[in-house]
Amino acid sequence: MAKTKRRYVCANCGAVSPRWQGQCADCGEWNTLTEDAPATVFSQKHDLSSGGRGIEFVELNKPTELPVRKSTGLAEFDRALGGGIVPGSAVLMGGDPGIGKSTLLLQTAATIARGGNDVVYVSGEEAAGQVRLRAQRLGVADAPIRLASETSVRDILTTLGQGTPPALLVVDSIQTMHSDTIEGAPGTVSQVRGCALELIRYAKASGCAVMLVGHVTKDGNIAGPRVLEHMVDVVMSFEGERSHQYRILRALKNRFGAVDEIGVFSMETGGLEEVANPSMLFLSGRDDPLAGSSVFPALEGTRPVLVEIQALIVKLQSGATPRRAVVGWDNGRLAMLLAVLESRCGLNFSSAEVYLNIAGGYRLSDPAADLAVAAALVSALADKPLPDKSAWFGEVSLAGEVRPVAHRDLRLRESAKLGFTRGYGPSGGGSKGSGSSDGKTGSSPLEYCSVNGLAKLVDQVMGSE
Repeated sequence: MAKTKRRYVCANCGAVSPRWQGQCADCGEWNTLTEDAPATVFSQKHDLSSGGRGIEFVELNKPTELPVRKSTGLAEFDRALGGGIVPGSAVLMGGDPGIGKSTLLLQTAATIARGGNDVVYVSGEEAAGQVRLRAQRLGVADAPIRLASETSVRDILTTLGQGTPPALLVVDSIQTMHSDTIEGAPGTVSQVRGCALELIRYAKASGCAVMLVGHVTKDGNIAGPRVLEHMVDVVMSFEGERSHQYRILRALKNRFGAVDEIGVFSMETGGLEEVANPSMLFLSGRDDPLAGSSVFPALEGTRPVLVEIQALIVKLQSGATPRRAVVGWDNGRLAMLLAVLESRCGLNFSSAEVYLNIAGGYRLSDPAADLAVAAALVSALADKPLPDKSAWFGEVSLAGEVRPVAHRDLRLRESAKLGFTRGYGPSGGGSKGSGSSDGKTGSSPLEYCSVNGLAKLVDQVMGSE
């Protein structure tokens, strides 16, 4: 066997370099190369076609008892997971510091433990007394949870192997875990990968569901090697602003369900509480309509969420360069929409500052919000409010046309449920009542008004019609 060589692995893209350097040659990131455990190099090639043990193949349709999902006790958590926790699965949850990851998992562990299941909570960042203080504040101190403060994966797995595997194992966090078979400090690429591999292997072999808490970088990505997200079954992101009370649990990867479902929680003094109707969090609740404000029925998986879009236009007197400030939406998409309004509708935004805000700290990525944003901009420019109790949705093309979007009736039903009486959107859409003339939709009591292009929108807001 030849002498082992040092190698350096990029924490961002996983590229391997024989020497350390300030910038990764593959992804271009700076100061991401860390020394990894040396790989064993053999002096001669090995033929892997023999010498191993035979494996057994099974038919795809072989009758097998499928694992039954276990409810977390929180309907919003179950929705994001796709229906509950799958035994033997590995879940990775990331989020900003202080957003409530440990709080959510401690509440979940307490609910499952109170249901008669064995639950183990291992904290590598806090002492056991600190976790008990949080449990008392959340009102779950009486839950029969086996609590430990430990960072050695060998000690954790040795202890769990002495008895019946628990139903749930929570590890907070994976970046604090350490394996004595791998060189390096906790949190390095090799340690995170090796410790996660051992915990996931235990989950698959024993049927114990494992939930791992992951740190995030300043960009919001989970710290450590990207292969960590490939190894686990579910990757979840706990999002929200500290200045707002709401929290959104979003599935970024899910081998057992859809990845576009979300769970909405509200951070209260007694912990996280479920939000049954998240649309009420993002609407102002006022009675009188205001200029520059529109309501958009966003869609998160199968759940429609109504959000308020606010626009402000400030006309400049001097020749200063106007500002474009956006909160909660894509800045590039706003620039494109302003260009379409100027080119196709003859509106002048070049000599005015434009401010756009998604109320409640919500972040929109749905292209169907184009029409609602355009309506708010035109309303702010004309200083005229939009029709009262109206919802707007539709994708705007570069030609100024309003293109159809998916799940039109679902958006309208949610709008009608909250008291809206009129919906504006693209013509067509594949369901009854969506033609070019106004009228009631076939599955919603709303009056639906089709908007074929931005020119018609401008005429409606400006009062030309």
